[in-house]
Amino acid sequence: MMAKTAIIYPNVNIGRGSIIEDYCIIGSPFRGYNNEATVIGENSIIRSHTVIYAGNIIGNNFQTGNKVNIRECNEIGENVSIGTLTVVEHHIKILRDVRIHSQVFIPEYTLIEEGAWIGPNVVFTNAKYPLSPNVKNELRGPTVRRSAKIGANATILPGITIGINCLIGAGSVVVQDVEEESIVAGNPARVIRKIHY
Repeated sequence: MMAKTAIIYPNVNIGRGSIIEDYCIIGSPFRGYNNEATVIGENSIIRSHTVIYAGNIIGNNFQTGNKVNIRECNEIGENVSIGTLTVVEHHIKILRDVRIHSQVFIPEYTLIEEGAWIGPNVVFTNAKYPLSPNVKNELRGPTVRRSAKIGANATILPGITIGINCLIGAGSVVVQDVEEESIVAGNPARVIRKIHY
């Protein structure tokens, strides 16, 4: 179902069973646009006022909250949910079964692997020295390995790797890599203990 007030640009392929709510913009051209295709998988729900730029390849069962902004040329897997007012910049890879809550910021070159869970107001960063002369060539997004969980209001610094099945406490500032199966918290975040089964 396509809302009459939504704007759907050419070269957009929306899978069957998908719902596009009012005031969405899908496939918006970007600077340097070269007719890149936009694909949204089957049974997706794109909620009101969401903007998805051209060049995104998105899997089945995708859903957004209201007013999500997804920049160009990202890969997003199946069963991904992105919450209200979240901003996803360009050239990001989000694998299947990821849950991203409201008001999260995800910068360029971030990788989020299968089954990761990102709490509300989490901020990822990718510029170690903002406004430095060569900053655009030195951007490094964080990597969130599979099944990792990041609590609300955490901040993840550039190039950091969050290991498999880690738990990052709410409000933490993560300044170094986190080994898999670790629980960390604080500012700066420190290991509290390993996860035991």
